[in-house]
Amino acid sequence: MGTRVAARQVLRWTVMKAAVFSPLRCGTCPLQPLRTGCRSLCSSQNTNRASHQSHGLRLQPGDPELSLLSLLDMGFTDSQAQRIYKDTSKLRGGSAACKHALSTLTALFVLGLNPSSVLKLLEKCPELYTVRESLLQQRIGNLRKLGLVEGSLQRVVSHFPQILTVPVKTVKSMAMFLREKCLFTVQQVTDILRDTPAVVLENTDQLEYKFQYVYFRMGVKQAEMVKSRLFRYTLDEVRSRHSFMERRGLYQTPDKKGQTIIINPKLDSILNVDQDTFLTDVAKASAEEYEVFRRLLAREWQEEERLHGTVEADSDDDDDEVEEDEEDEETRGKGGYRKKRK
Repeated sequence: MGTRVAARQVLRWTVMKAAVFSPLRCGTCPLQPLRTGCRSLCSSQNTNRASHQSHGLRLQPGDPELSLLSLLDMGFTDSQAQRIYKDTSKLRGGSAACKHALSTLTALFVLGLNPSSVLKLLEKCPELYTVRESLLQQRIGNLRKLGLVEGSLQRVVSHFPQILTVPVKTVKSMAMFLREKCLFTVQQVTDILRDTPAVVLENTDQLEYKFQYVYFRMGVKQAEMVKSRLFRYTLDEVRSRHSFMERRGLYQTPDKKGQTIIINPKLDSILNVDQDTFLTDVAKASAEEYEVFRRLLAREWQEEERLHGTVEADSDDDDDEVEEDEEDEETRGKGGYRKKRK
């Protein structure tokens, strides 16, 4: 449906420059949109056209027009069209911004989204109105190359439209980081981007520490991390629940052979449940116990960070002559996740 609507719009905009039909003034430059199809205008649409003639968006002569009528042609309802028209009228950048808004709407329809989905998406991320068409197409194309096929791609864009505001280079770098630093497979990286697209905005140092904490301290492998959607949760959430289980004797770090004396609960049952379920079914504790533990744990972390900062400062004073490449090696090396605690 969305593709057919977009195709009709492309055809209408193509012949727009050569056709003349009831010009609707856009700023100081009247444009002549050609209406295709046989749908007649209702009285409310005529009223809208009359009331907005003097408030049209400013475009350069010959540019496609973003108006209430064009929005109605795309399939938006009267109220939806007015909301979008109002939002785009406030855009900074004048005609250039209006042109980007029009191309954004077109690209989202070609992607297969319906008018209601497009409106919700733009309300979540109005920055998309100002993204150039070429950048938008590059970013959509890059997500497809990373394995987000039809269906998955639409769901990702609908739930996290900010992903289309992130440069291609940044998304590629994150995908490479997940493969090279965290050793996820190509399919696992695709699954992470599908289930947790906000990961592309995370700090890689913090992300690496979270991965190493779960991998080394909890003994959880990549497949289980993906299944539990690990990267949806903050480091503090992961550490709080794991430490609580560990100190109650309900979780044990595996030895070098991956063996434990007790049977550890799955990461999914620890993270992917609400707090009440976690306490009742997994930790076997009360909310009061967990709250007291979290406060004490927060104090421990603050003290560790304070001491760690003091040690780092003393080390810097003692090793002023250490070469830069050695410092970099130490930062990246066996100190691992302990040096990146946030």
